[in-house]
Amino acid sequence: MTWRRTPLVLTASLVAAFVAGLPAACARRSRPTPPPPTAWVSTADRARLLDAQPVHTDPGAPADVVIALDTTATFQPIEGFGAALTDASRLVLDRLPPAERTALLRDLFSPTDGIGLSVLRVPLGASDFSPIHDSYDDVPPGVHDTTFRWFRFDRERERVAMLHAIRRVQPALQLIGAPWSAPAWMKTPATLIGGTLRDEAMPWYAEYLARVVGAFDSAGVRLDYVSVQNEPRHAPTDYPGMRLSAAQRATLLGAHVGPMLAERYPYVRLLEWDHNWDAPEEPLAVLQDSAARRAVHGVAWHCYAGDVSAQSVVHAAHPTVATWFTECAGGAWAPDFGDNLLWNVRTLVIGATQHWARGVLLWNLALDERHGPHRGGCADCRGVVTVDAAIGRVTRNAEYYALAHASRFVRRGAVRIGSAVTRGDTDTFAQVAFRHADGDGSLVVIAANAAPVAQWVRIEGGVRAMRLEMPARSVVTVEQR
Repeated sequence: MTWRRTPLVLTASLVAAFVAGLPAACARRSRPTPPPPTAWVSTADRARLLDAQPVHTDPGAPADVVIALDTTATFQPIEGFGAALTDASRLVLDRLPPAERTALLRDLFSPTDGIGLSVLRVPLGASDFSPIHDSYDDVPPGVHDTTFRWFRFDRERERVAMLHAIRRVQPALQLIGAPWSAPAWMKTPATLIGGTLRDEAMPWYAEYLARVVGAFDSAGVRLDYVSVQNEPRHAPTDYPGMRLSAAQRATLLGAHVGPMLAERYPYVRLLEWDHNWDAPEEPLAVLQDSAARRAVHGVAWHCYAGDVSAQSVVHAAHPTVATWFTECAGGAWAPDFGDNLLWNVRTLVIGATQHWARGVLLWNLALDERHGPHRGGCADCRGVVTVDAAIGRVTRNAEYYALAHASRFVRRGAVRIGSAVTRGDTDTFAQVAFRHADGDGSLVVIAANAAPVAQWVRIEGGVRAMRLEMPARSVVTVEQR
């Protein structure tokens, strides 16, 4: 048999169809393949610390735990993660040789080659982690400095320099200012340690806080947030502190500090409470005052009493008020690295954000090998890092890795999305998920496995299903683009 070739006749309609199909075909061929998901794991035994781990895309395989994501359900935006640059933290960082200090600041704050911390809390005046007890307006006994002739900002010279150095590494740095006490002359009794604010001193205290904000502003390190009092239900006996009732705070915020800052420094947002989870009735009482409510941007929380779910109690009553978590410290009373890693991730990084926190901050950014320097207060607190300048050693504590599992991966502006464990033991397994609104729209899932055995985890509902093995007593961050 002889084969004959049949000539191809290109009609006008065939040509038109072929040309019309080119853009779609090219688009299919040129669409980039999403990069494979990446996981980063840290284990309680320190065998792995922010180590890369493979993620599988075999969603049909068996899993001990299933996390279901709902990218259509969005909650609070995320501002960032960080700690407090106390006087003690600044001192121990400054004791390092310049090159080592620069390297450590880059590791802590750089968003490109560090863990990307982006929020710092700054005590306004002395705290227990200060070498001396002072304020910005200390006067001789019996003097009432109502014209603020004695106001001085000199104490902040070194910390301002440190903040400028940090901002060069982390341009997106935000600052939260919190006073431990009003100047002694405004209080009864007239001492920085304990006592309360005199009613007639409220306008002076508002003026004082405005001058502090202005001094930071003039120094080029603006305070983005300010609370009127750190831990207002606590009156310490050996370091600065001041009790302020809910009624006092409502008056101070609504009639004095709020209007004054709104007029002079409208960029400053005011935070209420700045104390423990065990008394949600306190911020609720302040927010019931209409003038105070107008002045308050958010409610800040600490970890030392109560349960993290208190954050949701206040949020439910005032859903337009922001939630922040601003202080928690570990210490020598809790020496086990693994227990600390899991508690900080489960309770703060996951728990606080699941309960509406826009930012999560720990206490001292850095302390020395003797848990200081401090004067009064906590004698065995632990910093995010421990700096032994005498031998040039920096120890990254469990708190460092707990923060890093969020700060290195969750960028400012990300939003928390819906997520739930649909299979598995929620007593030992916790998770939270975020989606970036900018650029790639990537997803980040942070999970903690407190079980004494490894577990296979499947994540469903994102860009694509994923599966990975979480070691026993571990935390993991998964990125999916």
